[in-house]
Amino acid sequence: MCDHHKFQKKNSPKKDKNVHDQEHVEWSRRSFIQALGLAGGGSIMLGNAAVTAAKPSPLSIALAESETDRVMVIIRLKGGNDGLNTIVPVYDYATYANLRPTIRHQQSELINLDADFAIPNYMSELEAMWGNGQMKVVHGVGYPEQNLSHFRSSDIWASAADTIFEPTGWWGRYYEYLYPDYLINPPEMPPAIQIGSIGNLVFEGEETNYAFSVANPQQLENVAQNGQIHDLLDLPDCVYGDKLFFMRSTTNTTFTYAGVIHDAYINSSNQASYSDEDLASQMAIVARMIKGGLGTKVYMVTLDGFDTHANQPDEHRALLEDLSATLEDFYTDLGAAGMENDVLCMTISEFGRRPYENGSTGTDHGAASPVMLFGPALNGNGFVGDHPDLLTWDNNDNLIPSTDFRQVYSSVLTNWFCLDPSVIDLILLNENYDNLDLGLECDILSNTDFRDVSAFVHAPVYRNNSVYIEMRLKHTSHVDLKLYDIMGKEIATLKNEMLFPGVHTVDVRTAVGSRLSFGQYIYRIAMGGQFYSKSLMIS
Repeated sequence: MCDHHKFQKKNSPKKDKNVHDQEHVEWSRRSFIQALGLAGGGSIMLGNAAVTAAKPSPLSIALAESETDRVMVIIRLKGGNDGLNTIVPVYDYATYANLRPTIRHQQSELINLDADFAIPNYMSELEAMWGNGQMKVVHGVGYPEQNLSHFRSSDIWASAADTIFEPTGWWGRYYEYLYPDYLINPPEMPPAIQIGSIGNLVFEGEETNYAFSVANPQQLENVAQNGQIHDLLDLPDCVYGDKLFFMRSTTNTTFTYAGVIHDAYINSSNQASYSDEDLASQMAIVARMIKGGLGTKVYMVTLDGFDTHANQPDEHRALLEDLSATLEDFYTDLGAAGMENDVLCMTISEFGRRPYENGSTGTDHGAASPVMLFGPALNGNGFVGDHPDLLTWDNNDNLIPSTDFRQVYSSVLTNWFCLDPSVIDLILLNENYDNLDLGLECDILSNTDFRDVSAFVHAPVYRNNSVYIEMRLKHTSHVDLKLYDIMGKEIATLKNEMLFPGVHTVDVRTAVGSRLSFGQYIYRIAMGGQFYSKSLMIS
């Protein structure tokens, strides 16, 4: 008998009593699809579509020329890290201790990084990294009028937009410009790899998620070891098992990058003694990907559990011990291959915690919190920016940020990935942010001004029960517009002619001239040697 119930959630969640609990049980459509492995780096290669070398646009040239061997690992401290108990302000220890009589670190339990700031002694591995000039701390990072929702604030950090809802992420926009034909002609290696943080916007573009996304390190390890994400053997022998086999096998085949990830993993090994803790398991795999020559430039790993409303001393300690030990092992591992100088690690968290403890031996949602960066490329240790005043709070009793998180992003894009500042403005939603002195060194890409470069604008438009493809041309161009089904079969040529500057609209059903089944389709535009693709829905 087929016991399919073990694969199902038996009980529906009860109605929550407060906003905090409610947002912790939200399960967005984006999260659901990514959890199934049907989104992200698993974009489908369209078998019948021509894959042709494209003539890049000026913006694509700027981005492509910036490509280096440099890698960035974003370490997401999910839940809101308590910055005051991570980087302790010993310059004002009396105030700190008064605000936190129960959860404070005793001075005898601290390791001083300098005369003003310290770390708890259970983070001792970072003392050596600090001493070797491989650690910097940016004080008081946040944004104006901090939103205290985990999901909204995470989206703000991921999208770089705090006053409007922006559905794309800062890295998603980068890759959107770099790979305008990604749906049909993705690059040979995954642009990004994301472990955990299902549903996070950071790699989200308008059309797709540009990260090879897995829910946990075990899934990535399955891909790395076996070349597939889902096991096809341990399934119930019944109709349900047959359906599950079909879904899992289909998902396996949609992960375009499983093969190259497997090759990179097999071509390398770990040369450090990682623990079995959550972050260590993720970073051990990332190290093998990097050392195996995968070529992916950005990784995001996730250490969950920082929402420390209660029992913070024990829970926070376990998390920071994992973080500290893992970073030491990670750079030891990379150093064995001579690659430690090519990798920069950076922590992010959606917010900090309140300056004072609550009544449950914990802290509640806060605002400003430090960003920590690691790696020999920092060229020395140090603190960047001003630490927030411990007794100057906002209307929610939270510390006031002294550094905008987008300054950190801009600094990394400029001085680590060597992007032209005008390109960075586009990635950061046409806002300019002052760069920080993080010690990173890079020759600016060029003196070319890309501020006037705009991406070719095209999108499906739905109105009056019809679907249109709208294109905005800046120059007279020959446009070849084709429609494909989701399996890659060419359905029709919708337009193939010279078009003048201006807005051009194509009625999809009329141009096809025959009935279209309901479902998802992909259109591809060839223009000036460049290809652009997006999906649309027929309903």
